[in-house]
Amino acid sequence: MRKFILNPVSGLLLLTGLFLLPQTFAQTNQTVDVGFVGDPKTPVVTNAVVTVIVDAAADRHRISPDIYGVAFASSNQLNDLNVPLNRSGGNAETRYNWRLNAHNHAADWYFESIDDGDPTPGASADDFVANSRNGRAQAMITLPMIGWMPKLGSGRSKLASYSIAKYGTQASNDSKSFPDAGNGTGTNSTTHTHWLITTNDPNDANFLTNSAFQQTYVQHLINRWGLSTNGGVRYYLMDNEHSIWFETHQDIHPAGPTMQEIRDKMFEYAELVKSNDPNALVCGPEEFGWSGYFFSGYDQQWARLHNDFNTADYPDRNANGGWDYLPWLLDQFHQRATNTNQRLLDYFTVHCYPQGGEFDTNVSVSMQSIRNRSTRALWDTNYTDESWINDNVMLIPRMKKWVAQYYPGTHIGITEYNWGAENHINGATAQADVLGIFGRENVDMAVRWTVPETNTPVYNAIKIYRNYDGKKSAFGDTSISAIAPDPDTLSAFAATRVQDGTITIMVINKVLTGLTSLSVEINHFAGTNMAQAWQLTSNNSITRLVDIPCRNGTLKSLLPAQSITLFILPTAKNPSSGF
Repeated sequence: MRKFILNPVSGLLLLTGLFLLPQTFAQTNQTVDVGFVGDPKTPVVTNAVVTVIVDAAADRHRISPDIYGVAFASSNQLNDLNVPLNRSGGNAETRYNWRLNAHNHAADWYFESIDDGDPTPGASADDFVANSRNGRAQAMITLPMIGWMPKLGSGRSKLASYSIAKYGTQASNDSKSFPDAGNGTGTNSTTHTHWLITTNDPNDANFLTNSAFQQTYVQHLINRWGLSTNGGVRYYLMDNEHSIWFETHQDIHPAGPTMQEIRDKMFEYAELVKSNDPNALVCGPEEFGWSGYFFSGYDQQWARLHNDFNTADYPDRNANGGWDYLPWLLDQFHQRATNTNQRLLDYFTVHCYPQGGEFDTNVSVSMQSIRNRSTRALWDTNYTDESWINDNVMLIPRMKKWVAQYYPGTHIGITEYNWGAENHINGATAQADVLGIFGRENVDMAVRWTVPETNTPVYNAIKIYRNYDGKKSAFGDTSISAIAPDPDTLSAFAATRVQDGTITIMVINKVLTGLTSLSVEINHFAGTNMAQAWQLTSNNSITRLVDIPCRNGTLKSLLPAQSITLFILPTAKNPSSGF
């Protein structure tokens, strides 16, 4: 599912002995002076001076609040992060049987059909919606389209798609909780070679169904929570990562789906949603990554089976005029809308995981540098992805171009992404960079996989955008121009807040060592002479620093390595805004 086929605390305390770096606590706003050691007049600045140019009159556009989404967050996390979307997605949601309240966990967990713990129909989905509402977020519900649903054994017991008793020894099994459940991969004890078991009976742990079953699911959600315009579920996702069903759901869909299969399913299930709730919003195709943007599951599987990666030979592609997969799908939706005067696709959504090892816990020096650079794949038309992709991914410009050409008016969303290193400041700077990019590049929706653990560095990287002071104060909602000379080492994003004209500037210092002297020049802004500064470093707390002078439109600061700093500049008309 997650294949993009697309201590400074200790250092900071030592360095504060060389220059004045007082800090405050957000809870009290009381200044706490960390004091001097040595000569405060001779700070050690080891990195080049960086000048960031902010222009409040340039590149102005609204920042969608929906770019700050997460997945499977608790209501406490949603409230604390102050984020608007909570997604229920992933491989298991492809097989959620709402009537039994059970999931088949597919390749993620030995293809087991497992009781969710409550026999009440729809209990898990209803709990998720209630939890999202309690956290003041919109629930995003995955609507299964694969055509199979899990069943349970007697007494709501587990069932296995690959029973070892039935299909023989396999490469691994659920040895602790269900030893009979294999992973669907056979093994030769002599040669130790593995192969997929694709001749299982899908009825072992599942049953065949259709869209009528899912219509009752949508009707249940509407009956329980109301229509989307009256507090009900607003977003429906058209299943999950279809083009790799032949891997993730091989027990029930061993053949890679064709372009036409997914088109027809999306038409059918999107129309199902709209017929029950005309104002609900449909998101799709929820494709998994680089290969899935261009090639159907059928062709991806065909290429592997035939060891032929010459795209001119791909049979499904040739059967559909040689089109790239997702542009073709957009065009098919557009043609249908033209013929029926009904829009079935509201958000063109894909998933994105960097492929150079970033989505991991690896924080070696080399990997931290790769993680710093690889966010360019989201926006930079000149950046060549450094992984096996070895191409200009330029995902956001690419998505916008496809929509403009093939289905104008469709919103774009990246509904699953993750840059890894959740417990390290390098993961935090990457996360902050990604959120800044989404806002600057005018993405309509983005949802991280999943919610980070509370108070990890990546969690706090989201929080500094949405609730830096614990009072739900947030980064601005109108993007403005912010130019930094080298985004691989330091990136900057700026915005204004509509309600009070305050400018917010997020500066992400990615360098791994040393101090960086920062100068921010602000044009076309009549602000006051002081700015707030909030900062996240590897000490992993969002801390308010002493206010910083802003003289003649310029503020200067010293930034620790691997830090995220938010500057707040109220307008002259609102000098107390945010203070």
